[in-house]
Parts: sequence; structure tokens; C-alpha cells
Amino acid sequence: MTHPLYTASAPVFRKMLAALDANLTKTEKHIADRKIEPAAFLDARLFPDMFTFVRQVQIACDFAKSVPARLAGVDVPSYEDNEKSFEDLHARIAKTLKFIDGIDAAKFAGSEGRRIVLRPGTPRERTFEGGEQYLFAYGIPQFFFHVTTAYALLRHNGVDLGKKDFMGEA
Repeated sequence: MTHPLYTASAPVFRKMLAALDANLTKTEKHIADRKIEPAAFLDARLFPDMFTFVRQVQIACDFAKSVPARLAGVDVPSYEDNEKSFEDLHARIAKTLKFIDGIDAAKFAGSEGRRIVLRPGTPRERTFEGGEQYLFAYGIPQFFFHVTTAYALLRHNGVDLGKKDFMGEA
């Protein structure tokens, strides 16, 4: 039987990242059809103090890899955050999906009681006394915030997307 915290994390991240990747493809078509400079989307923000579209995708990928990694007790891979194009963003999503697919679901056994410490030894240290608290009160909401913001940036800038695009394939 697959562990419930695996089921509640890895497949969800996988599905939503695949949808985000498909939305990148739709955005590239939108840009090409209208002869828009890609930087208009890559550097887009909803408000000046918010992260750009590129950064929203990077952070979504960061949560999609780090949350299941920590739950499984495996090392979180480090990415450079050097993406500058849609091609780069597709590659980052693909790399993240490959990592998620490589995590053995059996490693999630005991994750409900696994203590998770973020940014240890810093003023921003945060401790979760169990995997459920970490996943449901932190990891999933953080991930969805950044995926939703990326989607909103595309919609705000005229890409023809709807709820089915956000949710991805069933």
C-alpha cells in the first residue's frame, strides 16, 4: 500500500507541474501568434513588490521537489535559479518531475512522525513536528500559492487559459 503522505504530495505536485508546463507551451504559442517579446511574460509581476513569473515557476518547482524529499528523508537537490527563457523553465519542470518520479514511495513510511527543520541555525528556522503538519500547513499551501500566481500572471497578460488548464489532465 502506498503511504498516504506520498499520495497527498508527489502525485499532486506531478499533476500540477505538468499542467504548468502545458500552460508554458500555450503561452509560447500566444507570444508567437501575437509577436510579443517573451520578456514581457517572463518578467511579469502582478505588483512591483512581487516575484516575476520566472521566479514563481522556480519556487513552485522548489516546493515540488523539497516537500516530498523531506517527507521521504532524502536530500533535496539544489537548482541554480538561472532560468531566463521558456525553454529553461520547461527544463526545470522536467528536471523536477524526474526527481519526484525517482523518489521511492516506500521511503515515506514514518514520515508522519518525522521532524522537519527548515533553515536550521538561522533566524528564519522553522520546525514541524511531523510530516502531516509540514505537508498540509506549509508545503501544499506554499506550492499552490506559486502555481496559482504563475497561472494568474499568464491570464492577466491575455493567455487564453481556464480552470481545465490550471488543473491539467484528469
